[in-house]
Amino acid sequence: MDKEINSHYSILIVDDEPLIRESLYEVFRIEGFKARMASSAEEALEIVNNDKVDIVVADLKLPQMTGLELLKEIKKSKPQTEVILATGYGTIETAVDAIKHGAYDYITKPINDNEVKLLIGKIVEKRQILEENRNLRDFIAQRGRNAFCGMTGSSEKMQKIYQLIESVASTNATIFINGESGTGKGLVARAIHESDHNRKGKPFIEVSCGALSETLLESELFGHMKGAFTGAIKDKEGRFEFAKDGTIFLDEIDAFSPALQVKLLRVLQDGVFERVGDNITRKASARIIVATNQNLTELVERGDFREDLYYRINVIMIKLPSLRERKEDIDLLVKYFIEKYSKKNNKKITGISEEVKRILLEHSWPGNIRELENAIEGAVIMAKTEIINRWDIPNVAKFAATATPKLVNGRPLKKILEQPERDLIIAVLNECGWNRNKAAASLGINRTTLYNKMVKYKITDKDRKL
Repeated sequence: MDKEINSHYSILIVDDEPLIRESLYEVFRIEGFKARMASSAEEALEIVNNDKVDIVVADLKLPQMTGLELLKEIKKSKPQTEVILATGYGTIETAVDAIKHGAYDYITKPINDNEVKLLIGKIVEKRQILEENRNLRDFIAQRGRNAFCGMTGSSEKMQKIYQLIESVASTNATIFINGESGTGKGLVARAIHESDHNRKGKPFIEVSCGALSETLLESELFGHMKGAFTGAIKDKEGRFEFAKDGTIFLDEIDAFSPALQVKLLRVLQDGVFERVGDNITRKASARIIVATNQNLTELVERGDFREDLYYRINVIMIKLPSLRERKEDIDLLVKYFIEKYSKKNNKKITGISEEVKRILLEHSWPGNIRELENAIEGAVIMAKTEIINRWDIPNVAKFAATATPKLVNGRPLKKILEQPERDLIIAVLNECGWNRNKAAASLGINRTTLYNKMVKYKITDKDRKL
């Protein structure tokens, strides 16, 4: 820890046991923090409400008011104050409950000095990121950028994304990127890697988790030993080993099975793992970035994603806007793609007609930037003049259809065509006893695609046949 930086932060230790309270007080004073002590929650609240307190380390079992009640009161009056709860009666359920109410983290007694110092260090790092964020905000707004690390867009939403990437790049924090398919989650992950001076030039490993079965994914990530399973003819280094001190980007994190979720949680918590079929513990030193187009909160509520893992990966979230939320960027994106594919196809395209511009602005872009790029690539190839016209766009009728959906007996044709697919999915789920892995395999799709369709068609346990 940097004592000069620590001197700007104040810590309050709350414990009714004098030895524990005074021991932590000395630990933090030695590290340069402004430390204070309180023997009860009531005394702690008075200090927090009247003085600047950045971090509170409190025992869960306090006389009269508990540590959890203290946490709730602090978050009401001083939500920016971070709280770490400690107890000798720790359970995952208690930990998750504490984090739900705003605790930064949870430790068990006897308190390990190194563990608590590590947590405090992470809080200080997070505070510095927020401070840098504030300092950069005006600068970014004034400077403005049309592009950043391979991304294109000058909208306010994209300026904030660029700013956030610059703020978090140099940290070791786990980054969670959330956004619809085609919004550029891979570009953001690479931009974070390239903006980190310590990791730039080191491996950037991308893994599309939804494209692999559970066995293959486990082997790809953690490696395996010869004979660990059928087809394992030699020892294999996993992606975590290969990434070394670089970055590993796990796309479609929602595709992780429960068993793999446990292994990833261990990597995030302890930074260690074992190859499949091996008992040697190895260290993971890569920076971890995860992404999904799913709502993980809903998956947690359904029991398909571990709640403690969700909190571990959701340290810093970057929420990517859909293209329909930043249509002011379409003009820039079109120019970029025209230049890119004109050069690639040895053509000289200078722009688009006003009619095409109107069509592109009116389209809802369910496939986001990827869909726009494909449309422009096809139009560049088809164009007979220097200007792209309506008839140059492949499947142009598709774009018009989004503005004026065709109706059959008062219902959109698209909705009518979706019903048979919904019925088929429900039938297969019932045949497989609602085992989603088996159902996905029977349908010939991966589990992530099945989840997407279940969400799209609002398929729930209410559709289960008893």
